[in-house]
Amino acid sequence: MVVHQEPAQGKKGVIFSGMRPTGLLHLGNYMGALKNWVELQEEYDCIYCAVDIHALTTIETAEEAAQIQPNIEDMVLDWLAAGIDPERSIVFVQSHVPEVMTLHSLLSMVTPLGWLMRVPTFKDKVRQMSETEESVNYGLVGYPILQTADIILYKADTVPVGQDQVPHLELAREIVRRFNNRYGKIFPEPQANLTEDPLIVGLDGQQKMSKTLDNHLELAATPEETTRRVMTAFTDPQRTRRDIPGRPNVCNVYALHKTFSPPAEVTTVYDECVTAQRGCVDCKRHLAASINDYLAELRERRNSLRLRPGYVQEVLADGAAKARVIAQKTIEEVYSKMGLA
Repeated sequence: MVVHQEPAQGKKGVIFSGMRPTGLLHLGNYMGALKNWVELQEEYDCIYCAVDIHALTTIETAEEAAQIQPNIEDMVLDWLAAGIDPERSIVFVQSHVPEVMTLHSLLSMVTPLGWLMRVPTFKDKVRQMSETEESVNYGLVGYPILQTADIILYKADTVPVGQDQVPHLELAREIVRRFNNRYGKIFPEPQANLTEDPLIVGLDGQQKMSKTLDNHLELAATPEETTRRVMTAFTDPQRTRRDIPGRPNVCNVYALHKTFSPPAEVTTVYDECVTAQRGCVDCKRHLAASINDYLAELRERRNSLRLRPGYVQEVLADGAAKARVIAQKTIEEVYSKMGLA
């Protein structure tokens, strides 16, 4: 078993990133994060984690908690089908490396409560859960500390984020600086790897693609299901008849064509829409075909991997073993610095 704590020769550094296990991934997840994860494997030593402990912060029933494990299997299968390579990247489940909880507790000793209470996403979650700040669980308040522990436990120096997530990473950097200043330098301050994060608007044409809003297209859906879902997509609201020229720039179906259809076809879609040579139904059928073509290889790989019983669990067990080698060494250093050895 080979573990890289320092970047391999020729690599830029160590990447850490994670996803909450919500089950089957959709096109927004793929275009916003997963596609980039796959590409980063060429340049970095990558560590990718299913963050199941984070998922517990917003779970309210045992029934919801029981879905975490099957959700992990579905999500990691999507990762592997997309091109995450367990021979090149460490792929594991957060709770399978208990040292992260140890580091989370120790980092909490240096993190002011005021820093956590000011995090915008904390306030957003409180509103979404219809709770008061006084009644939410500590796990939600301490979420940024656990995120920081996730990253620095493996001495990761780079985190792929979109521009809107940079403030969250800056809080992790502040926690690292405070720890290093107090106990001596152990951890690198993680840097942002800013990624192109194309906004994939959902089928409702109004909001970002989301499973919660049921406006999404799953990566693992059948071509027939994908076509059925695309046919429900909203288009230009002013185009009530086929003979009315369309406005592609206000139509979400056209926006999706620009992402998933070949450039020459996108030009044809635009020209035929503005001259009323093409109706919205035809345009959606065309889009469904483009998305199905785009996902064909991923779906084929996923179906092949799904037929290998126990494969995902083998990948996760091997990844956890590799991750723990790094984690245990880090905790030994932290204990020594903090006088706990």
